[in-house]
Amino acid sequence: MTVASARHILVESEALCLELKTEIEQGADFAELAKKHSSCPSGQDGGELGEFGPGMMVPEFDKVVFSAPVNTVQGPVQTQFGYHLLEVTSRTE
Repeated sequence: MTVASARHILVESEALCLELKTEIEQGADFAELAKKHSSCPSGQDGGELGEFGPGMMVPEFDKVVFSAPVNTVQGPVQTQFGYHLLEVTSRTE
């Protein structure tokens, strides 16, 4: 079974999501931005979600996590919870 680990930042608006993505692309630390801005409890851990398999997260999340390049920030990804920046930190097939 495929297993991935990822981290994310969850915010309420697409605009803030895009702003944070730009900051990361310019060298800002993902984990620090997660601690400061993410509304998910995982934000306190730098956005770390740990390991999970397909179907354990919402479909929009799964689609990105199990197809995007590793160590590349993806998003905004909209789910019923808000807007996410996602970074797959590892994936094994």
